[in-house]
Amino acid sequence: MAERVAVVTGAGSGVGRAAALALLKDNWTVALAGRRKDALEETAGMANAGTKLIVPTDVREPEQVAALFAAVAAKFGRLDVLFNNAGGNVPSTNFGDFTWEQWTSVVAVNLNGMFLCANAAFRMMRDQSPRGGRIINNGSISAHAPRPGSVAYTSTKHAITGLTKSIALDGRQFDIACGQVDIGNAATPMTARMARGVPQANGETKVEPTMDVDHVGNAVRFMADLPLDTNVQFITIMATKMPFVGRG
Repeated sequence: MAERVAVVTGAGSGVGRAAALALLKDNWTVALAGRRKDALEETAGMANAGTKLIVPTDVREPEQVAALFAAVAAKFGRLDVLFNNAGGNVPSTNFGDFTWEQWTSVVAVNLNGMFLCANAAFRMMRDQSPRGGRIINNGSISAHAPRPGSVAYTSTKHAITGLTKSIALDGRQFDIACGQVDIGNAATPMTARMARGVPQANGETKVEPTMDVDHVGNAVRFMADLPLDTNVQFITIMATKMPFVGRG
């Protein structure tokens, strides 16, 4: 089998780590990107297969994103998959109290960073030979419905759906597929608060069930393994009993 090369952003923890490990287990070559080198090294050390490249990257910085994809091109010569995953949030804050600083901090990672990585990956996939590849964006359940006090996170994740559709359309002529994975309550450090209870639409605070994050990694691997004439445009993977499907 020819070498298959992927970039995973936010690979130092949570969903990004699970996806990177799933791809490495499937003998992919994976560039692990994230802000903390020690966390990326920890992820790499958990894999017993595949080839790893550690590239500390802050996706908010255009120069660092460019350096990430330049490193992949120099080392491996091509790119087959980007899992565009890096993201962040701020504490739950009612819209009336939400600040400009909170807004811009979330948009910088969840929207600007996602654009920068997808844009760099798209150009690399377009210009390589043989051309083509796949971009998988991390959306969220929040791409469909908000949680209370989550205006920036929800807005950026709705925007990612538009980004995904635009890339999918513009990528057709270059054999670039683009899909989105919308995740609900995967058990990661970011969702640890679910066990303590989180605000609900009706004003109550309730504990919510979570699921094993490895299932998300396997979903990303499934999407990555598809031939380029086949695409999962959107997939929702969630804890079965989370309060999403219903009246809220």
